[in-house]
Amino acid sequence: MRALELFAVLLVGYLLGALPIGLFASRWLAGVDPRKAGSRNIGFTNVLRVAGNAAGSVTLIGDMGKGALAVLFARLLLGSTAGDWPLAAGGAAILGHIYPLYLKFKGGKGVATSLGVFLAVDLILGGSLLAIWLFSAALWRTSSLAAMIAFASLPILMWIRHPQPIPLAFALAVSGLIAYRHLNNIRRLLAGTEPKFGVRRNVG
Repeated sequence: MRALELFAVLLVGYLLGALPIGLFASRWLAGVDPRKAGSRNIGFTNVLRVAGNAAGSVTLIGDMGKGALAVLFARLLLGSTAGDWPLAAGGAAILGHIYPLYLKFKGGKGVATSLGVFLAVDLILGGSLLAIWLFSAALWRTSSLAAMIAFASLPILMWIRHPQPIPLAFALAVSGLIAYRHLNNIRRLLAGTEPKFGVRRNVG
């Protein structure tokens, strides 16, 4: 029974994370397929650029929500024996968002879903991470830079709040994954061609 519960936690986490909220929001609210516009990404930033504020807001809230729900489901199912499994469920949701089964494993970059995971794991840690992202985004008006700054701080925040090996390893893994998913953004930042908030991209 325990093995079945743990499998359910990981499976539900992945399937939640794989829900393409950005695709749904873009199509329903703007009639746009984000996979064919802008950076062709289903995440918050591209949806905001190509489908507008309403679709972008729904995507941000939905992507954060599915990460949080994965963690909360693990806690609900496993109860007092959950241990570090809510982190594993959150990790499954992040991987589901980045590599969604429903979209042939071509998903987003995992930023909003990761924020939702850490808000559910530890409200203070997640709130600090979100605050760093928002402050950086407001200061430089560049979503990718804000995300990388925020998640570069994640291992430090985790070390302050939960200085145990598994949470620290998880934080490092998520930070590394976010950086890896932003390699193209890093190249554009270095070239000075990374778009800022408020700049819409054309289809194609």
